[in-house]
Amino acid sequence: MNKLNAMNGDYGIDAPRVVRNLILAGIGSMIVGIVLNFFLASAQWLIAVILLILGLLAGASMVAIATVMVWSSKVGKLQLREQLINSLSLRGTEMVLDVGCGRGLLLNAAARRLATGKAIGIDLWQSADQTGNRLETTLTNAQAEGVANRVEVRTGDMRKLPFEDKTFDVVVSSLAIHNIRDKDGRDKAVREIARVLKPNGQATLLDFRCTDEYAQTLQELWSEVKLSGLQFQMLPPVRVVTGKKPA
Repeated sequence: MNKLNAMNGDYGIDAPRVVRNLILAGIGSMIVGIVLNFFLASAQWLIAVILLILGLLAGASMVAIATVMVWSSKVGKLQLREQLINSLSLRGTEMVLDVGCGRGLLLNAAARRLATGKAIGIDLWQSADQTGNRLETTLTNAQAEGVANRVEVRTGDMRKLPFEDKTFDVVVSSLAIHNIRDKDGRDKAVREIARVLKPNGQATLLDFRCTDEYAQTLQELWSEVKLSGLQFQMLPPVRVVTGKKPA
């Protein structure tokens, strides 16, 4: 499948509430600056000009950040997912698990590289973290990318994965584990990922925070663990934890 066809899925807007709030606050800041300038211009023209400039600059900055976040969701994360999945060097026979798969960003990219293997996604489908986050949407995206026959999607909690030990050759996760609010819960999720991996299996965990925790947990279990530098294709910038389970 060519790269153009691979981008037919719709993977939504990440952190939609943050994007919405930035846009509303930015517009509000610009309006306040204009209104204050209008009422103060005749009596306190210097203060009026300063307030106008500050309101416009603050508002424009917030709208600009929201715009970059939308670009990150629509373009940047697609570029990064291709790099990430390519780095796994899949042979095509693997069993792949996407933990917190959302709309199937990594799930479907992995499935495109499989021949006889299978990609399974699991999620609790929280729409606050991503627009349109539903099981049906994930399956629709798998169909759009031509991988529906190699994809399976389930509802489940990453802190108690419904799979036997040593089931998967590869486990991936993107912007999901941090949504568990407590550190113990995040630790359980990472340990569950380690549990379901086969010996010599690979784990690749992408996130914008808590990556130090993920790396530390895996380092307690495995020797081959790496934490990347910041990746700026996404906003906020992300880091990637990679590890290989001992034979």
